Amino acid sequence: MALETTLILFKPDAVAKNIVGTVLSRFEAQGFKIRGMKMLFLSDEILADHYSHIADKPFFPSVREFMQETPVIALALEGDDVIGRVRDLLGPTDSKAAAAGTIRGDFGDKEGDAKMRNVCHASDSPEAAAEEIKRFFKDGEVF
Repeated sequence: MALETTLILFKPDAVAKNIVGTVLSRFEAQGFKIRGMKMLFLSDEILADHYSHIADKPFFPSVREFMQETPVIALALEGDDVIGRVRDLLGPTDSKAAAAGTIRGDFGDKEGDAKMRNVCHASDSPEAAAEEIKRFFKDGEVF
């Protein structure tokens, strides 16, 4: 097993539903350690950088609008194979396809945009995690 740190963003739907603590407790129950956590409002610049792979797509303005509905909570989480294990706990990106017992299956949007309103973003690789943590945390904010 590899000790890793990943980035999780609690999206506006999680903040608005008041389920951040419930979801966080699922991560902690797996033995993952919080290394950094903060609430922040995502600027247009941060969103364009974070979503650079889709920033030129016609649907990007709706992604930006959603991600700016409320502040988000950024979480740096550490654990053995945390990147893959968190993604397994979350379930598929599309909440409609996520099984009961997964975070997205239990809390994600089943009626509207289930691929966007899916509770959390999580890094998908060690390289992405390192880049994303630097994007959302300044030096000295991850312990």
